[in-house]
Amino acid sequence: MIKMIIDANEMILGRIATKAAKAALLGEKVDIVNCEKSVITGNKAQILARYKQRRDRGTHSTGPFFPRMPDRFVKRVVRGMLPYKQSKGRDALKRVTCHIGVPEEFNDQKMESFKEAHISKLPSNKFVFVKVICKFIGAKI
Repeated sequence: MIKMIIDANEMILGRIATKAAKAALLGEKVDIVNCEKSVITGNKAQILARYKQRRDRGTHSTGPFFPRMPDRFVKRVVRGMLPYKQSKGRDALKRVTCHIGVPEEFNDQKMESFKEAHISKLPSNKFVFVKVICKFIGAKI
């Protein structure tokens, strides 16, 4: 099985998620490291308000449930790019794993980063780190 390790440090989350979803659908095992250091582009106040509204929707017992930890947060974004209600999407989602920081087993391996997904490509400096969003919605990092 082919293995892909993506370093999400200062990368745009949506662009990483599309690459990871495509690779997982093709049968590759995908590991995303440094999930808390990826970014979401846009106005900080609007982004935080949108995620707070999404988090507060529903009830604590019946859902909808929304992840707070950065690794689960990123995996949820990747899930949105997959047909997860079909068997091929569920199998692809099982091949995607996300990590906070870099696990020791990946220290000596080559990690991929995409030039088109780096925050230096943004025309402005309007972005928010995933760690900030997760802390805002209640993660204990």
